Amino acid sequence: MRYLVLTDIHANLEALDACLTDARARGYQQTLVLGDLVGYGADPNAVIERVRALKPAAMVRGNHDKVASGLEPPDGFNAVARSAAHWTFDALTGPNRAWLAALPAGPHTVDDLIEICHGSPFDEDAYIFDELDALRALKVSARTLCLFGHTHYPVTFQLSAETFDSTGPSTLAESRVDLRPGRKYLVNPGSVGQPRDGDPRAAYAIADTGAARVELYRLAYPIEEAAAKVVDAGLPEVLAQRLTVGR
Repeated sequence: MRYLVLTDIHANLEALDACLTDARARGYQQTLVLGDLVGYGADPNAVIERVRALKPAAMVRGNHDKVASGLEPPDGFNAVARSAAHWTFDALTGPNRAWLAALPAGPHTVDDLIEICHGSPFDEDAYIFDELDALRALKVSARTLCLFGHTHYPVTFQLSAETFDSTGPSTLAESRVDLRPGRKYLVNPGSVGQPRDGDPRAAYAIADTGAARVELYRLAYPIEEAAAKVVDAGLPEVLAQRLTVGR
């Protein structure tokens, strides 16, 4: 099975459409969505409708999905994120808001090889930034491959009986992680719509269970168009600026 893996779209329709077009040319059968469809960007309804049309095999909610749908208050959000969440709540249609609020919590087991979560397999809202958190996540994960998002930072951690390693983001447009026997993997493909690793290109992955690998992709998209929409919508201008620098 070839799974298209999308996470942290953040209502960026231009980035999502670029990823979907690229992924269709590469081929995939099912889709996995790791949360944060909305927040920050100007097209929450269109993004939700695109994702719903994909009929994902599995999805989990993100923290922005919970807040923007009214499921949780924005406690812990900074002023910019809080402003974007309030804007998104008002912009969402009633059916889309209800659908977003009904997304399940992670982690979620997809098949014999893969599980997905937004933050981590031990806490859906926890950030995995350092090796201690990654090691804890790998030890509690239920499958060989755990796909996660939330940090907007592409990274791979792997654990075997002898070693624990990590690999940060690649400058290449294409890279891959080969899944070797006797190891567990924790892979963040990076953010579709709000990259934070200094690379403004959209990020997505294809997890190929037959080939035992995760293919990681970065691609350019019309950032200026997405940024202009953010400003025109009255969202904080810093959210448009972030798109251009990938921070």
